[in-house]
Amino acid sequence: MIEIKAKLVRADSAIYATGERVECLIEFTHRVFTDEHSASQSGNANEASPENLAWASAQLHCYRKTSYSHTSTGDRTAELTEMVGRTALDAVTQAPGEVIVATKPKILFCDLRLQRGETKMYFFNEFVPRDGPPTYRGHNIRYFYKITIATQRVKSKVQTLTVPIRVLPIPIISRPDELPVTVETNEELAPTNPFLEKREISELEISWHHLKNVTARRAPKFYRISNKRGFVGRFCLFKPAYKLGEDIVGSLDFGQCQVRCVQFSVKLQQQELSIRPQPVQNQQLQSQSSTGDDVSSMNSFDMASIASGVVADNLHKSATSGSSRDKDAPEPSGKLSTISTSHQVCYATLQTQVVVPIPLHVTPTFRTDLVDVRWRLHFEFVTTTLMDFGIPNPEFGELKAPAELPVETMVWNLPVTIYAANPLQIYSPNQTFNMLIK
Repeated sequence: MIEIKAKLVRADSAIYATGERVECLIEFTHRVFTDEHSASQSGNANEASPENLAWASAQLHCYRKTSYSHTSTGDRTAELTEMVGRTALDAVTQAPGEVIVATKPKILFCDLRLQRGETKMYFFNEFVPRDGPPTYRGHNIRYFYKITIATQRVKSKVQTLTVPIRVLPIPIISRPDELPVTVETNEELAPTNPFLEKREISELEISWHHLKNVTARRAPKFYRISNKRGFVGRFCLFKPAYKLGEDIVGSLDFGQCQVRCVQFSVKLQQQELSIRPQPVQNQQLQSQSSTGDDVSSMNSFDMASIASGVVADNLHKSATSGSSRDKDAPEPSGKLSTISTSHQVCYATLQTQVVVPIPLHVTPTFRTDLVDVRWRLHFEFVTTTLMDFGIPNPEFGELKAPAELPVETMVWNLPVTIYAANPLQIYSPNQTFNMLIK
């Protein structure tokens, strides 16, 4: 009996970024249990023969599971017809879901022979594709990554062992003019020693450097909050881009208000917008006419412009329930998931702050051909026109609140952008995955 064990080299975190190298140790051991050991001692010497494996390979797969049909009947038939001519390994990898990204398989060995108690260890490493989606578990769609270790005995079926990993998206810098700027900045900080070898900066390092600058940049934006009865307050968001694990910090100013805010709540919500494939004619018509929505504006800019705040004014469109803008064409909300909530009672408060934490287990902002995942701050204000409880402050004693207040509820949505954090900063210990081949 052969036991296969697989464990990632990075023991503190089974999380990787797109473009990062995944390293895994794979062990093949010829196990002899008590029953087999006693049988081998009582039997002849032929029963203690070594175990053989014909071959073994390892590769990285990205799977997709959806609850709606995104392929036509003809495409599905062609896909099944193509699967007939594939090898047994490809048929096995189709079982968990649809494979959308697959690296080239790496052969670990051919014709492996193990004596009793012998162990052979192999090292597997592979880069996570930059163009792949991140790990995401949504309402209608799922993306997940697995390292597939396949092996086969002679005249036996292919058996696989999978090691799941989590992948975070790193935005690709679309403007090549930013690359030499980053390289020159790093060279200026390096020591000027002629005997030191010049180290080449990888594309992943440049992306991390760019992402750090984007999330650390402060660009305060002020939003005037008002309804049909008057001015409620002013909200200040210090920066529009955040990383996983950070706190979204803002301030609310209720000075010189015409409508008193009794209480408010801020919710960090994740939007899952499904992108259904459309016929070619409809796509041509949509490309000729400018729709003016957030999706078209995002497609007209590259990711570097969006991250650097060039198009922040176009992307950070917000609307309240009391405003009369865009009532004929409401913005699609999709599937919503509330991640964290902050609630405050602020009837007699002039200024206060809002702190909403971003967990480490959520998925950052990303977009694929089937889904668009966004983030927003959902505000709910409870307002009243009754200023100072409707009675003047007493000269003696305490000011008592009335038993009932005429209130109204106002809703406001503010988009924010969330990026990935460094995987080494997220503690997620991995375990050893094993499989027995009889």
